[in-house]
Amino acid sequence: MSDCIFCQIVEGTLPSTKLYEDDQVLAFQNIYPGAPIHALIIPKKHIASMDDVTDEEWPLIALVHKVAQQVARELGVAESGYRLVNNCGPNAGQEVFHLHYHLMAGARLSPLGTSNN
Repeated sequence: MSDCIFCQIVEGTLPSTKLYEDDQVLAFQNIYPGAPIHALIIPKKHIASMDDVTDEEWPLIALVHKVAQQVARELGVAESGYRLVNNCGPNAGQEVFHLHYHLMAGARLSPLGTSNN
């Protein structure tokens, strides 16, 4: 999808600092980090959100999680801890509608679950 920023990164028309790449998954540094270490991990196939994953695509989602584990190890944060987050839909904070995970680490992160209401 040419209007999707993550598809443009996959296609190479937008630059990124790649941390991992194979034929199905790409991990790269977030240009607007919310933690000292903030990577984005995406399937190369355009899937708008977790809610759009089909039965045939679940092996791809498992691979994305496996890549997240590998990236955390390579970044040296697997033992100290990291957060792996997927925002699904606008009310959850999803801004780019291409399925992606945030891998955040490098500092003690605040607990999740507080409401802004």
